[in-house]
Amino acid sequence: MEGFLNWFFAFMTRMINGIWQIISGIFGGIVQIFNIAGYIKQFNIYKDSFTVFDWILSILGIILVFAIWVILFYLIFILIRKYIRFRRSIVGNEDLLQEVADLHRDVMRLTKEKERILALRIGQTTVPAEELNAIFEERAEGEGSAEGEGASEEAPAEGLPIRFARLNAVDEKYLYYVRPDYQDNLTLSQLCDTFRNFACSRMGLFYELKIIRLMFAGLASTKLILLQGISGTGKTSLPYAMGKFFQRDSTIVSVQPSWRDRSELFGYFNEFSKRFNETELLRRIYESSYNDDINVVILDELNISRVEYYFAEMLSIMEMPDPSEWKIELVPSSWDNDPKKLGGGKLLIPQNVWYVGTANNDDSTFSISDKVYDRALTINIDNKGVPFEAPDTPPMEISFSYVQSMYDKAIVDHPVDQKWLDNIEKLDNYVIQKFRVAFGNRIMKQLKIFVPVYVECGGTDLEGIDHILCTKVFRKFEMLNLSLIRDEIKGLINYMNTLFGKGAMADTIAYLERLQKTY
Repeated sequence: MEGFLNWFFAFMTRMINGIWQIISGIFGGIVQIFNIAGYIKQFNIYKDSFTVFDWILSILGIILVFAIWVILFYLIFILIRKYIRFRRSIVGNEDLLQEVADLHRDVMRLTKEKERILALRIGQTTVPAEELNAIFEERAEGEGSAEGEGASEEAPAEGLPIRFARLNAVDEKYLYYVRPDYQDNLTLSQLCDTFRNFACSRMGLFYELKIIRLMFAGLASTKLILLQGISGTGKTSLPYAMGKFFQRDSTIVSVQPSWRDRSELFGYFNEFSKRFNETELLRRIYESSYNDDINVVILDELNISRVEYYFAEMLSIMEMPDPSEWKIELVPSSWDNDPKKLGGGKLLIPQNVWYVGTANNDDSTFSISDKVYDRALTINIDNKGVPFEAPDTPPMEISFSYVQSMYDKAIVDHPVDQKWLDNIEKLDNYVIQKFRVAFGNRIMKQLKIFVPVYVECGGTDLEGIDHILCTKVFRKFEMLNLSLIRDEIKGLINYMNTLFGKGAMADTIAYLERLQKTY
C-alpha cells in the first residue's frame, strides 16, 4: 500500500507541475509581451549606435507593432461583440418561438371553448350556470391545451345546425346499400386489353397498350399519377374513360391559379353560418369509404397552381405506411349530428381512391418539384393515339379489393430479378460518382412494386425498369449544368448498354440523347 501511495503522489505531482508550467508559461508570455519597462531598457542599450536612418526605422517599427496590436485587440473586441449579439438573437428567437407556441395553444383552447358555448346556446334556451362555470374553470386551469388530438366535443344534437349537409346525405344514401355483383374473372393483362378496347369502341379514344399498362402498374405503386405531354393527346380523357369503364364516373377537379392551400380541395368551415362548405372532392372521398368501387379523381391542369401548396397535406399523408393514419382534420371537434364516418372531426382517406393529375409544361404553368415527382408515377403522353379496330366492349363492375389482390399476387409471382437489382445498384453508384445524383429508397420501393405488376400486365421487366429510371432518376439531370457533363452522359449511355444490354433502356437513352442535343 505504501509503495502505491508513493507512486501515486509522484504521478500526480508531475501532472500538476505540468499543468502549472502551462499556466505560468501562458501568463509569463503575456507579461513578457507587454513588459514596457523591459522594452525601454533594451532600447537604451542599442540607441547609442543608431544613425539618423536607424532612428527613423525604429520609430516606424514601434508605430507598426503598436498598430498591429491595436488592430488585433479591435478584431477580438468585434468578435466578442458579435458573439454576444448572436447569443442574444438565439435567445430572442427561442423566446419568440415559445410565445408563438403559447399563443397557438391559447387560440386552440379558446376556439374549443367558443364552440362548446355555441353548442350549448343553440341546444337549449338558457345555459345553466354550472355549465358556464365549468367552462370558465377549465379555461382558468388551462385544461383546454391538454386535450388530446381529435377529441370529440359532445354537444346536444337537438337544434344544432347541420354542418356537413352533403356528407350526411351520403350517410342516408348508404343506409340500404347493396354491394354490387363485382366481376372477378380477369387477369391484369386481360384488364388492360379490355379497357383499351372499351376506350376505342365506346368512347373513340385510342391509346397504346404500353400506356394502359403503365397506368395500371403505376396505380399499384402510388396513389398519384402524373400524365404529362402536349395538349390534345388525351391526358384528361384517359382517367375519364377509366371512370366510365368501372361504371363510377371520375370526379374532375379543375385546379385554379389562385389555389394556395388544402381548403380549395376539401372546403372550409364558415364561422358565420356554422356550416362547412363542402366540395365535390370531399363528398367523393367520403363516399368512397362506404363502397369497394374504384374511384378516380382527376386533378385537371394540376400545375396551373403550385401542387406543393394545395396538395401538400395529401402528399405527406400518402407517405404514411399505416393506411389507418391517412386522416385530415376538417374541424377541431365533432358534434353529435356530424357524418357517421367523420370521427373527431377527421376525414379518413380511403385506399380505393386514385388521383390522376394532368400537367402541361408551358409558360402558363409552374414547374413540378422533386417532392411531387418522387411520390408520383409519371407517364408521358406525347403522341396522339393511332386508330385501330376493336370489338364492342361494355363497361365492367370490378372491385378495388379484387384489383389490389391481383397487384399483391403479381408482386409475389414476378419479383424483380436479383441480377437487375445488382445492376441497378451498380448504376446507382456510377451516377452518384459521376453526377452526384442518387436513386433513394422511395424510388427503389416503388420499382419493386411497379415492375412486377407491369410484367403481370403484359410488359417486360426491363421495360418497367426503363420507365422508372427515365421518369424518376434521370429526370433529375434537368437540374444539372448539362453543358459541362455532355461527354459524361455519353459514357453513361455506354455503361447502361453494358449493364442491361444494348438498347434495352430505350426510353432512358432517348431521353438522355435529347438532353445532349438540347443543352
